[in-house]
Amino acid sequence: MKKILVIEDDFDIQELIKEFLSANNYRVDVADDGLVGIRLFQDFEYDLVILDVMLPKLNGYQACKMIRNLSPSVPIIMLTALADENDEIKGFDLGIDDYITKPFSYNILIKRVEASLRRVNVNKSDVLRFKEIALDKNGYTVLVCNEKIDLTTKEFEILRFLLENNGRVVTREALLDQAWGLEYLGDDRIVDTHIKNLRKKIGVPYIKTVKGIGYKFDE
Repeated sequence: MKKILVIEDDFDIQELIKEFLSANNYRVDVADDGLVGIRLFQDFEYDLVILDVMLPKLNGYQACKMIRNLSPSVPIIMLTALADENDEIKGFDLGIDDYITKPFSYNILIKRVEASLRRVNVNKSDVLRFKEIALDKNGYTVLVCNEKIDLTTKEFEILRFLLENNGRVVTREALLDQAWGLEYLGDDRIVDTHIKNLRKKIGVPYIKTVKGIGYKFDE
C-alpha cells in the first residue's frame, strides 16, 4: 500500500483528499502547515507528496525545495489557487512532477497520483538503495538518512559501483576502471584514499576492506 503525505491547510479539502485517497487504497498522513509537513517527511518514508502552495509558516515553494533536498525522486503534486503561468513554471523549476489548479476534480487527482507513481516505478532502477543510503544515478545525488551528502565525481562512481555489486568483493583494479577509466596508469592505491574519504562522508560502516584484494559493500 503506497503512502502519501498531504500538506494542505484547508481542512475541508484536506479531508476530501484523504477520503478519496483512502478509498483508493492509499495510506495517508496530513499536515496543515509547511513546517509540520517537512517534519513528517523527515520522520517517515512517503511514496508521493501532495503539496499546497499557500501554506502558513512555510509556503509550498519553500517546502518543495526542502523536500527535494531530502529526496530527489519522490513525486510531488502541487495544488494551488494561483492560475498564473509563472507560478506553474516556478513549481516545475523547483522539481515538482505535476501541477493542479483549484478547484479540481478529485477523480482527476487520483488519476494524476496514479500516473506519477507509475513514472517513479519505471525510474526506480535509476536509484540504488541500501539501508539508509539512496544513490540517484541520473541526478548524481546521494542521500544518507535523508540528508544529502556532497561527493566528488570519483567518490560517487566508487560508491555506485560498490552498491551495484552489493555483497560481492570488488578489486581495486575494477574500481579504477569504473572511476578513472581503462587509460589510467597510476598507482591503484589512489582507490584507498578515496575509500577513506568516502567512509568518512557517508558515516555508515558498510564498506569493508578485503585484504589484498579490494573492497566489499556489506552489513
